[in-house]
Amino acid sequence: MKRIILSIIAVLAISATAIKAQDGGSTAYNFLNVTSSARIYGLGGVNITLVDDDVSVPDQNPALLGQEMSNMLGLNYMHYIGGSNFAGLRYAHAAGSHGAWMASVQYFGYGSIQETLPDGSFVGSFSPKDMSFGLTYSHDFTDRLRGGIALKALYSGYADYTAFALATDIGLNYYNSENDMSLSVVLANLGGQVKRFNENYDRLPFDIRLGWSQSFGTFPLRFSITAWNLTKWKLPYVETGNGLTGDGPTVKDGFMSNLFRHLVFGVDLISSPNYYLSLGYNYKTRTDMSTYSRSFISGFSLGGGLKVKSFGIGLALSQPHTGATTLMFNLSCNFNDFIR
Repeated sequence: MKRIILSIIAVLAISATAIKAQDGGSTAYNFLNVTSSARIYGLGGVNITLVDDDVSVPDQNPALLGQEMSNMLGLNYMHYIGGSNFAGLRYAHAAGSHGAWMASVQYFGYGSIQETLPDGSFVGSFSPKDMSFGLTYSHDFTDRLRGGIALKALYSGYADYTAFALATDIGLNYYNSENDMSLSVVLANLGGQVKRFNENYDRLPFDIRLGWSQSFGTFPLRFSITAWNLTKWKLPYVETGNGLTGDGPTVKDGFMSNLFRHLVFGVDLISSPNYYLSLGYNYKTRTDMSTYSRSFISGFSLGGGLKVKSFGIGLALSQPHTGATTLMFNLSCNFNDFIR
């Protein structure tokens, strides 16, 4: 327990320094906050405590990578809002007797956009894109405590403009298998631009995240709460209303509103290791979409997965607003089953 406390103190000390280092400038590279895991997307889109032999779950916490994922390959595809389509590939392998590494690549395409000059004349179209090339390493400090670090090289190409950045995620996870309790802390998106689009500096969306998940006895449900955007308490949003009362937009900035915009809730059915069902609720997603005719189920996400021999399939679905339905698909393969 002493080692755990010292590790958490060290991580929080690093985070305090990082906040000062990244203060100022505009925020870009927000695609880093879009998960590539259908399992996590079904739990609300943000989760740093899910311990499972699924090669996609280290997506947001490198400390969730482990030797149980050795020699596993994962593919992911997501149809996002509008004409956006995201896809990626990752491979994990054991490193020694207490470590593991993973290599990954992610592509974020935003469809075709018309290109115009300042006078409004049309000159053609372009397809903006972002790419992330990642390398992750994790290490077991004890049988319950694991740390991890992910290094990511980021490339962005928007018409004639390109940029390059480097990002780092640092994570720590404590997992007690006796009561299925997982606790995590993550410093996400540390880093900065190496090559800028222009003379302006765009900072990465640095974030501190805390998470808890646990099941209780033989009850086949596991509950998760993830706190994110912890570098800034106030997250106000504008409530536009239904347009019938004549009232103008209202800024929501109360204590409870800010509190719940920092929290993501999830629950998953774990009655069998061969399948899962998950439900998540992200209040920030729901309130962010209030201006865009959000649907009744805005903020909710639903996921499910199935394992058949060496293969795993995961699906997740959400509808942020009435004009957009997002769908994520994961496919994994454990090559160990072919070489035994």
